[in-house]
Amino acid sequence: MSETTTPEPTTVTVIGLGNLGQVLARTFLDQGHKVTVWNRSQDKADELVARGATLAATPAEAMGASDLVVICVLDYTTVRDLLTPAAGALAGRVVVNVTSGIPEAARELGAWITGQGAAYVDGAVYAIPQTVGTPAAFVLYSGDEDAFARYRTLLETLGSAEFAGSDAGLAAVHDVALLSGMYGMFAGFFQTVAVGGSAGIDATRITELLVRWLKEAIGALPGFAAEIDAGDYRTETSNMDINAVGLAHILTATRAQGVGVDLLAPLHALFERQVAEGHGAESLSRTIESLR
Repeated sequence: MSETTTPEPTTVTVIGLGNLGQVLARTFLDQGHKVTVWNRSQDKADELVARGATLAATPAEAMGASDLVVICVLDYTTVRDLLTPAAGALAGRVVVNVTSGIPEAARELGAWITGQGAAYVDGAVYAIPQTVGTPAAFVLYSGDEDAFARYRTLLETLGSAEFAGSDAGLAAVHDVALLSGMYGMFAGFFQTVAVGGSAGIDATRITELLVRWLKEAIGALPGFAAEIDAGDYRTETSNMDINAVGLAHILTATRAQGVGVDLLAPLHALFERQVAEGHGAESLSRTIESLR
């Protein structure tokens, strides 16, 4: 993301002023754009109005005020509920929806919005509100590529903007995939703290060591990814047999500490399945085949 490029001022509407929506609107205002906002609870717009935003009375009024409409609400059902009564105001607009949801819902919403004469771009934001507009943030977009290209410079002010493809559901697919990895990491963290705590080790101390170890362990992922893409799981290092035995020992030790194994036992079952199918000498990355 460029820190020096400021896009030409344009008209932007932000619908939904939760924690993220507030920051999106504020970022657009800071870039000098003419910003209109709408939220069900109008008091959430007070600070933005003080900064120069215009508060619309209805979603239809909000959409009619701008060429670009950015939506950030609870879910796709809410998006549709807000837009349906205001469908007549959609024609000619570009709608960028950064509401979290499932891929099929994004495709259905995109088709409906396109049917109203508007262009649809779906987005998945990877940032906490405090990092929006900084190099730490990035956003994946999918849907109408021409509409994305038209506003890419503006969208780059929110975070590094990447186009995932013309299938409107692709940003959501990426979101499900990446958040799955995040929650898997959280699961490992909870297991770590529980086992450490069973021996009186403070969560803070065990987490310091975990972070240090994960920074090293994460280096294995690109190699695993290359093996998966190639479909070649041959290895002379840490194979499935070794990992199945190692994780079994971890589960036994965990139980002995009086800690549950609900988070790790399913992973061990996948290892065992691969071994039972004759793949014990192959790479740990072959676990993916038990999920497909």
